[in-house]
Amino acid sequence: MGVTDEGLSSLVTKHKDLSKLDITCCRKITHVSIAHITNSCTSLTSLRMESCTLVPREAFVLIGQRCHFLEELDLTDNEIDDEGLKAISRCSKLSSLKLGICLNINDEGLTHIGMCCSRLIELDLYRSAGITDSSILAIAHGCTGLEMINIAYCKDITDSSLISLSKCSKLNSFESRGCPLITSLGLAAIAVGCKHLTKLDIKKCYNINDAGMIPLAHFSQNLRQINLSYTSVTDVGLLSLASISCLQSMTILHLNGLTPSGLAASLLACGGLTKVKLQASFKSLLPQLLFQHLEARGCVFQWREKVFQAELDPKCWKLQLEDMQ
Repeated sequence: MGVTDEGLSSLVTKHKDLSKLDITCCRKITHVSIAHITNSCTSLTSLRMESCTLVPREAFVLIGQRCHFLEELDLTDNEIDDEGLKAISRCSKLSSLKLGICLNINDEGLTHIGMCCSRLIELDLYRSAGITDSSILAIAHGCTGLEMINIAYCKDITDSSLISLSKCSKLNSFESRGCPLITSLGLAAIAVGCKHLTKLDIKKCYNINDAGMIPLAHFSQNLRQINLSYTSVTDVGLLSLASISCLQSMTILHLNGLTPSGLAASLLACGGLTKVKLQASFKSLLPQLLFQHLEARGCVFQWREKVFQAELDPKCWKLQLEDMQ
């Protein structure tokens, strides 16, 4: 049957001291449940409600009006809009906010978050396509302690956002896959300003090339995980990453400028690798002794048969489940 308004409302009314509530994928609840939750559990510090798809946009205003102690809020795949975000900006203790696949939000609402939620450490905007540079600027200026941001498939984001975010010196996880307007210039700014970077995903940032790898190789000495798939990086850029001794995981699918000899040189030079995702076509192009040597060194290879994929409309995200992996 699943969780219903009646059952959830009864539960929260009896347990008003709740500090954490996870109602992820409760697809039958409506504004009735949110009204009861926010009225009864005003001391909530964590609310996770991903994919509560029957909750209307008006209900999210109640969260901001009544739950001022929230530190963690997951609203992934919900109907929240800018009015809801404006209300939630009153939750000044927020450190983690997830707004992935929220197709009704725009810069106006997110700017309020940047202005009022200075303690924000984690921000997920995956496929929230209404977001542009102006609200990322507000986030960068107001949330200087930011450690993680995901702007994947926010297709209007440009280098300006990355230059703004480069001032967030504590940033350690940056995901911008599927942002075609981002170039090596923006990535260089991140590399120079965010020296604690450990995870970088720039898959399908087609305009990032070797010029973006050189600053990474020089400044990002804490980098452990990188996804370069579908970028314009060549042998030269990949080999430059060998200077990052911490680098453990690389995903390098569909790099048109990558040759078998360049790949072999890079794999041998990156001595700390423990996981590499590669196109299966390379398996027959490189000597088996190379793979045996690398595997003996502790590296695991994951082979992918994927063909090149054209991008779908953001609203068709559910057809691209592989991008969530």
